[in-house]
Amino acid sequence: MVIMSDFKNKIALVTGATRGIGRAIARQMLAGGARVIGLYGHDEAAAAGFRAEAAGLEQGNLDLYQCDVADYEQVGQLYQKIETDFDTIDILVNNAGIRRDGVLAMLSRADWQRVLDVNLTGSYNMAKHAVMLMMKQKYGRIIFITSPMARLGFAGQANYAASKAGQIGMMHSLAKETAKRKITVNCVSPGFIDTDLLANLPDEQRAEYKKMVPMRRFGKPEEVAEAVCFLAGSKAAYITDSVLEIGGGI
Repeated sequence: MVIMSDFKNKIALVTGATRGIGRAIARQMLAGGARVIGLYGHDEAAAAGFRAEAAGLEQGNLDLYQCDVADYEQVGQLYQKIETDFDTIDILVNNAGIRRDGVLAMLSRADWQRVLDVNLTGSYNMAKHAVMLMMKQKYGRIIFITSPMARLGFAGQANYAASKAGQIGMMHSLAKETAKRKITVNCVSPGFIDTDLLANLPDEQRAEYKKMVPMRRFGKPEEVAEAVCFLAGSKAAYITDSVLEIGGGI
C-alpha cells in the first residue's frame, strides 16, 4: 500500500486522467496529497465527473486541461503554462492511449498513424518537456503505461503492439540518459483490466479473454494505480529502466 503522505508537496502530471486506469492513478495520487495536473482528450462529461469527485477529497488538488498529447505545439503550450503556474513537475504518468484495430493488410494508413501518434509520439512529446523541467531540479519520476501486447502481439493490433513496444524501447534509452539527475524512468504494463473497454465487449469475448489469464480474473484499475504510485514514490528511488507487469500472469 502506498503511504498516503508520499506525494505531499509533489506535482504529478497524468495523461488520460479522467477515465479508467488514468482516473484511478490520479485519484490515488490526490489521496496521497499530490497536486495532480490531469489531461484529457475530448470527453467533457468524464472530466466534469472527475472534477466533482476530486472536489470531495480531503487531500490533494486537481487541475484538468484538455490537450491532444499527439500535438507537439499543444503540449509545448501546456508545459509553458505549467512552468508559469507551478514552476515544475515531479511525476509524469504517460497513460493516454488509443486502439484502432484491424489486420495489417486491411489497416488504413490513418489508423496506423493515429495510434502511433497518440501512444508513442504522445509519450515522446510529454516526456521531452518533462525531462527539461526535471533536470533543473535533479529529481523526477516518469512512468509509461505500456501493454503486454508489446511482447504478445494479438492479431489485428499491429499498430497498438508497435506503439507499446516503442514505449518500452524509449524507456530503456531515456532511463540511461537521466539516471545521473535522479530521474527514474519505468513502464507499467497492465493486462486485461476491468474498465469501460472490457465492459463494452460481448460476454463471449470477455469470457475468452478471462480464460487467457492464469489468475482467471480481470485486474482492477486500482491495482494498476498501486503499482504506478509505488514507482512514482520515494521508496522506488533505485528502480529505473524496468517494466512492471500487472497482468495476472498473462
